[in-house]
Amino acid sequence: MRCPFCHNASLALPERERDVIGHDELMAFLKKRVGILDGVAVTGGEPLLHAGIEGLLSEIKALGYAVKLDTNGTFPERLRRIVEAGLADRVAMDIKAAPGNYARVTGVPGLDLGPIEASAAYLMGCGVDYEFRTTAVKGLHSEADFEGIAEWIAGAKEYYIQSFKDSGDLIAAQGLEAFTEAEMRRLADIVRPKVPNVQLRGI
Repeated sequence: MRCPFCHNASLALPERERDVIGHDELMAFLKKRVGILDGVAVTGGEPLLHAGIEGLLSEIKALGYAVKLDTNGTFPERLRRIVEAGLADRVAMDIKAAPGNYARVTGVPGLDLGPIEASAAYLMGCGVDYEFRTTAVKGLHSEADFEGIAEWIAGAKEYYIQSFKDSGDLIAAQGLEAFTEAEMRRLADIVRPKVPNVQLRGI
């Protein structure tokens, strides 16, 4: 995906410069902090793009850490294997927009929503601790998006609407801005009849 508001553009775009640490350095860092840190968030970009993700999560879990996995939902079978193997204690899945606006918001014309819908349905029924979340961006989202999202994830356990922030490492910041606090509260009110546990982040 190429969401213009992505706050880790240097992870998503191969042409961007980034600092990279190797596997051994990462594991050494985590081993030194056993008993100090409680858990590890595995994020991105999209971590499930990587074929070796299950092995990495196994190594992290073997050190005794809790794991939170962030995903955009595009790899439902890999997600299922990870959850069923007990390799993620919590999953945070992005709901980028209402279905009809997904291609525009993600920057992927013709995006197939099937895998994303499968991942959302799986999380809602599999028993793992999870949350859905949407970064609300004025210029990309409207109230209609949140009406559509509410219909899609009706009954979800937890849903967060996050305020857009410019991290300084966005894919395309031009024309994007945050909703006001009052507008964010209005978006939550739109969702609440279908998803009672909707909360705001970053306001």
